[in-house]
Amino acid sequence: MFEEFSSGYYFGRLYVEPFDGERAVMQRAQHERVNEQLYASGEGIERLDTPLVMKLGNRHFPVHAEEGVPSDTLAVPETLLGDGVRDPPALREVLLAKADRASQLLRLSGGDGRPDNT
Repeated sequence: MFEEFSSGYYFGRLYVEPFDGERAVMQRAQHERVNEQLYASGEGIERLDTPLVMKLGNRHFPVHAEEGVPSDTLAVPETLLGDGVRDPPALREVLLAKADRASQLLRLSGGDGRPDNT
């Protein structure tokens, strides 16, 4: 789903669609799998519900797990999408921040799920 892109990001393609919720979400099983593969250190018991931090266009935002979201889909509140998605769901390139970068971005945003513009 994601491949090495740079020192701070993984690259992937997901179907992006508008969402009426307040935060970006993806399918719970995929969220946990990506969390385990790319964010977990492999030492001891680790949380698999830590928000993933993705970049779509020029916006970073945390992505949470939710039931009922189709696989390979990123459901994003319309306030974050702007005019970037026509005829949803649209296959889009997204960047997934690596664990250390994600932690930094979550700290900068207060860790409460508010998007930032970095």
